[in-house]
Amino acid sequence: MTVAIVTGAASGMGRACVESLRGLADVVVAADLRAPDIDGTIGVACDVADPDAVAALAAQARDLGPFRALAHAAGISPTMSDARRVLEVDLVGTELLLDAFEDLVVPGSAAVCFSSSAAYQVGPFISAEQEALASAPLAADFLDQAVAAVGNDSGFAYALAKVGVIRAAGRAAVRWGRRGGRVNSLAPGLIDTPMGRQEFEQQAVMQDMLAATPLGRFGEPGEIAATVAFLLSDAASFVSGIDVLVDGGMLQGTSAPPQ
Repeated sequence: MTVAIVTGAASGMGRACVESLRGLADVVVAADLRAPDIDGTIGVACDVADPDAVAALAAQARDLGPFRALAHAAGISPTMSDARRVLEVDLVGTELLLDAFEDLVVPGSAAVCFSSSAAYQVGPFISAEQEALASAPLAADFLDQAVAAVGNDSGFAYALAKVGVIRAAGRAAVRWGRRGGRVNSLAPGLIDTPMGRQEFEQQAVMQDMLAATPLGRFGEPGEIAATVAFLLSDAASFVSGIDVLVDGGMLQGTSAPPQ
């Protein structure tokens, strides 16, 4: 039996990914901080920032059958915690998962890791030193150095972490590719999830982002999940090592000249 794993599966975009992947593998493992209770799936508790928990998740996937897909949607946003925890969950957790599942990769295996449109927005403001730091999240002193670099600004930490996710997925695409597997990342814009609404209500800049979105609305979790399903499917069998921006044109809208 083939197996697909979804992290952050309890709600939002991760929950939508569970539904979109039901036909891709024989078994879907739904992982979150607390084990989700979703019909037709195996619920698993996993803190993606905990190396032992990630190793246990990979071991369970190995026992269930050939590894087909990983949709890594788990993460926290700037208003949910401080800079250190944001970096630990969003970036360190991604690197841990990609490393842990590498040994399970067989021809046809694929992963999608969630980055964010914030990675593009912060790009012009990140120094070469900060980007280099975000490219080595498993270094022993990474979290101390990263917190010092962002000044405990959880918003900047989030954006820097998502830059790191894109870089991590690119590196993993090379390693996994040697085994016949693929890795991509996906950058959502403003999406109508509980986390997204919380950020929207607490950060005025996000209201400007919505106003600049040409489609004039939030994205739906199912729209993100549909893109994830495509990237994990055989229809995308030659797509690897890229980040896919799914933001309703928001970034283009914010950079367009005034009308």
